[in-house]
Amino acid sequence: MLIGRDADVVGCHTGTLTLDHSEIRAHNGVSVHARPNTSVTLRDSVILHGRALFSGSNGLIERCRFTDATDNAVAVIKGAHVSVQGSWIGGSMIHGVRVSGARAQVTGCELTGTGKAAIMADSQAELTVTGCAINTVHAEGIAFIEQSKGSVDATRVTDAQHGIAVVSGADPVVRGCAFIECRDTGINVHTSGCGRFEDCEVFDTGNIAVFSTKGAAPEVHGCRISRGNVGIAVTDAGRGRFTRVEMEDLTSVALRVYDEARAVFEQVRVERCQSAVETRGNSGTTADITDSVFRDFGMSAVEVLGQSRVTLKGVAAERGMMGFGVGEDAQLFVHDCDVTAVSKCGAFGLGKARLVARNLTVSGSEAIGLYGQDSAYLDVANSEFVDCAAAGVSFNDASGGRLVDCSVNGTQGVAVQDNGRVDLVSLRTSLPIVKQIVKPVERPPTIVNNYDGPVFNAEVHGAQLAWNNNKVIQQQTDEDGSST
Repeated sequence: MLIGRDADVVGCHTGTLTLDHSEIRAHNGVSVHARPNTSVTLRDSVILHGRALFSGSNGLIERCRFTDATDNAVAVIKGAHVSVQGSWIGGSMIHGVRVSGARAQVTGCELTGTGKAAIMADSQAELTVTGCAINTVHAEGIAFIEQSKGSVDATRVTDAQHGIAVVSGADPVVRGCAFIECRDTGINVHTSGCGRFEDCEVFDTGNIAVFSTKGAAPEVHGCRISRGNVGIAVTDAGRGRFTRVEMEDLTSVALRVYDEARAVFEQVRVERCQSAVETRGNSGTTADITDSVFRDFGMSAVEVLGQSRVTLKGVAAERGMMGFGVGEDAQLFVHDCDVTAVSKCGAFGLGKARLVARNLTVSGSEAIGLYGQDSAYLDVANSEFVDCAAAGVSFNDASGGRLVDCSVNGTQGVAVQDNGRVDLVSLRTSLPIVKQIVKPVERPPTIVNNYDGPVFNAEVHGAQLAWNNNKVIQQQTDEDGSST
């Protein structure tokens, strides 16, 4: 047992040092200090309160226990290279393992109760994490910042503020990991962070399962997201490519793209979420969604607002309230898509929005197949509307557009409710077409007041006034009205 205070308890200044089955207690100091160009091995030992500091040195830590460090439990800095294996780290005031401008491998370790990120890589560090369990931490489970790189494999993070954070140019590869019950986000990439995430799971997240924001650009492949609030959110000029992602049982939206963000979604499956897709922002806000399926959504499958632009290709929406919708000044482009068994509407445009659809099929709507309102413009071609209870197509208010080579089939309702602003070109239907010409709104007459004379700001008595006259005749009257 080695005990010290206010200084290094164990210091290696040169050569190599091995500590086996030791207990080291440091009060207000460093437990083990491996200085530059040395090599220190800790094996089957207990380190209390202090930290193991490797600066420009090599190190190996096996089956050790670090308890209640007042700083970082293990610090690897200034070009050091350390391997930490099969160890337990708990109660550190800052990080469990910090790698700064150095290299480290953390394998088969358990970390808990750290004040900040359990494992931190900064200052262009290289960090490899494999087969670890991280739980009940106050901040991030794992953090890569400041252009750090490395990999995280088969690691489980439970009850952290953020499961993993990738910031300021960092670019790790994360494979086969699970982020469970994270209080805010599971995967958080921001401020120009990157990273590739493969075959990961994110369950029961308090806010957002996968978050890309402020110039971040992650790639996510083969991810499964279940329960929680929001599935994937790309905001504030963030970017991202998301492939083979499965999402289910979210209380809010599965895919959110806001505020100049750009996202690409491929082979996405969404089930039992309130909404599948939601976009909002200026014209720089875009989302491309391909070969995806949205099932059992509470509200809408796709909702496009603001001036954002969304393209759907090969997307199927099944069982919900409304299918594909666009409003305000946004644009929605639909290619080879299907909407089935909705209770309100298959596809719709509101406000001043624009909807362009090619090869769209809407079947089994309990109300309307295609709906236009306000001054939206709907350009639909080679599309089919089948068994829509009320109407295959309905144009209302000042909405307009065209239907080219479309068909409306079924046994009830009408084919088209035409407000006189839609061009019907080669429409195929056996159902009636109802024309409802919308009368222009009558505006009240304009009243113009021309003030061309004196302006009085107080009461005036006994004044005689005349203006803009070539000739003035003045006549006075008595109190009874007779001329004088």
